[in-house]
Amino acid sequence: MVSNSRELAADVLVQVVGERRTLTHALETVLPKIPRDNDRAFVQAMCYGVLRWYWRLDYLLRLLTRKPIKDLDLRMLALLGLYQLKYTRVKPHAAVAETVSAVRRKTWAKPLLNGILRTYLREQSTLEARIEENKTVSEAHPEWLVSEIQRDWPDQYIEVLRQNNVAPPLVLRVNRLMLSRAAYLEQLAQAGISAHPSPVCESAVILESPVPVESLPGFAKGWISVQDGAAQLAAPLLELKPGLRVLDVCAAPGGKLMHILETCPDSKEVVAIDISPERITRIHENLARAGLNAKVLTADAADPKSWWDGQAFDRILLDAPCSATGVIRRHPDIKVLRTSGDILALEDIQRRILDAVWSMLAPGGLLLYATCSILRQENEVRIADFLETHSDAREMPIEATWGVSVNHGRQILTGEQGMDGFYYARIAKSC
Repeated sequence: MVSNSRELAADVLVQVVGERRTLTHALETVLPKIPRDNDRAFVQAMCYGVLRWYWRLDYLLRLLTRKPIKDLDLRMLALLGLYQLKYTRVKPHAAVAETVSAVRRKTWAKPLLNGILRTYLREQSTLEARIEENKTVSEAHPEWLVSEIQRDWPDQYIEVLRQNNVAPPLVLRVNRLMLSRAAYLEQLAQAGISAHPSPVCESAVILESPVPVESLPGFAKGWISVQDGAAQLAAPLLELKPGLRVLDVCAAPGGKLMHILETCPDSKEVVAIDISPERITRIHENLARAGLNAKVLTADAADPKSWWDGQAFDRILLDAPCSATGVIRRHPDIKVLRTSGDILALEDIQRRILDAVWSMLAPGGLLLYATCSILRQENEVRIADFLETHSDAREMPIEATWGVSVNHGRQILTGEQGMDGFYYARIAKSC
């Protein structure tokens, strides 16, 4: 391999922290350049780890330096070194030596980086004790987000912060058009892969340890898809039955759409829309892998006149754009990329889309509002506002053993019953 693995990981982190790219997109620019599977896995693990603990590591780095490091490449390498020393089994001398060697042409920076990492090794206990004095820093979240979560969930917020820093399980959705969950669990057992059924969702299988999806039995044939148990609750909540016209709004990458098609293959028509052409491509790829069909459109949900044919839908799933604060454990870059100002902008988008799609719902129809957020203003507050301004809207309570009942809808907090943070509310339209 031409480049040091730490150097490549630092490149990914610079893209996320400096260029505000998502971790997924940043990794896509680097991982294909790495020929060995082990090296790719190492780079990916380092990037996820640093971003998961970014706010703690960054504070630690400030304790170790007299003034902030302006060179972003060097700062990311320093965070990588500290992450290895604190959170991994990499031997300290190897972590220091390999991280310092990744500096390459910036020879002036080698003594600085070497000094930072060796000082941490000497003073680790004292430094870590100082960090533990600050709950925001110790749990590795930005202050604004801690404040939001604490305000909304004062009794649970510490556990939510901790769950955000725990690597999530790999959860699969079994395509029960092709085989039963029990049959797929048997396939996994024959392949030597340990797994167990979800107690919450009838289609979900939880793996004991993650494995490459390509190695899973039947993945290429569409037997299973990767989808958290919380997201698998959407299709059952729609109360699907044959002959209905169904709309999936903000449908990419297509997991819930596929589940709708698998749950009720005799729908009159299933239409999926998303505003991103790039993400629409992912929908087509996923549908093709599973041998499923739907009408897929690149469209702005807030502007029905530009794409809607005027025929009402009996069921609408609105997986609304949101802060994604319920899936931080899967996407730790959210803690770095998201800002408090984003929430107000997202609330406006949610309001406009919800109003627009309501006009497309048939009398007697059902709309399911969903987010992967745990913030009340994106969830129950949004539904309360909607119900107040739409006299033809009536909430349908969700009776379930998962999550907690809130003023409107039902909320799953991150880690509850092993699931991601998610929110659902059902609204019926008067006849």
